[in-house]
Amino acid sequence: MKVLPFKIPKPELANLVYQVDLEPHFYDKLHQHEDIQLSLIIQGEGTLIVGDAINYYKTGDILIMGSQQPHVFQSDRELEETSHMQTLFFTKTSFGSEFFNLEELAEIQVFFKRAIHGFKATSNQEEIRGLFAKIESASKLERFIILLKLLKLLSICEYKSLSSFIYEKSFSITEGERMRDVFDYTMTHFNKEITLESVADVANMTKTAFCKYFKKYTNKTYVVFLNELRIEHACKHLVSNQDITVADVAYKVGFNNISNFNRQFKKIKHKTPLVYKQESFKH
Repeated sequence: MKVLPFKIPKPELANLVYQVDLEPHFYDKLHQHEDIQLSLIIQGEGTLIVGDAINYYKTGDILIMGSQQPHVFQSDRELEETSHMQTLFFTKTSFGSEFFNLEELAEIQVFFKRAIHGFKATSNQEEIRGLFAKIESASKLERFIILLKLLKLLSICEYKSLSSFIYEKSFSITEGERMRDVFDYTMTHFNKEITLESVADVANMTKTAFCKYFKKYTNKTYVVFLNELRIEHACKHLVSNQDITVADVAYKVGFNNISNFNRQFKKIKHKTPLVYKQESFKH
């Protein structure tokens, strides 16, 4: 797949863009764009990093990323199924600088507040998916009407934020590409030993400078980020294989110390990996 720039440009003269991704894997490089992104995962699952947070996406998820919010989808490469996603892209000024400030649209301002951190819709899902199903065959006017209906539903639905910290300044091209290299390296090698020296080399920085740089742009240390990524992958293994042991999972995701794995898991998920596994197979 063509490697896109960190800041993905918007097509000329396009106010509302509809895009279908049907690939072996979604675009798996950290990137950002001016447009707000409304996506429905038709098929596929994997890791989604938005801002400072690591999430796991799956088939049926309805995901919103805010303007200029760095994010990356990494499809689960252990699965053979094709990744399929429908997306609408637009900006708050796509239809005029004051359009979304109209009194008639006051009830959808909640959407824009939620979008700042990115969010996943956790209710009204069938109705939202039904609207997405109509987009492909819709005219431009009909797509605009569907967008307004989606914004209304996404303003009243229950939701889960995808990120908690948003850096007020967007990445420059150089900063974004550097952070993209760091994320790519981490997501590729998380199950092996990663030292601060090795990841600092990827960023072409000293260890001290890298630690300050990473904390500045993510509001967390690199070690915390790496542990969170490993624990998210551990959760996937724990719920997908009833016979796998906690020790096997720990080693599979890059921990070489069971005690540390248990400690980090409980710190992040507020329960032990064994309890997490037992609870998942009760449902």
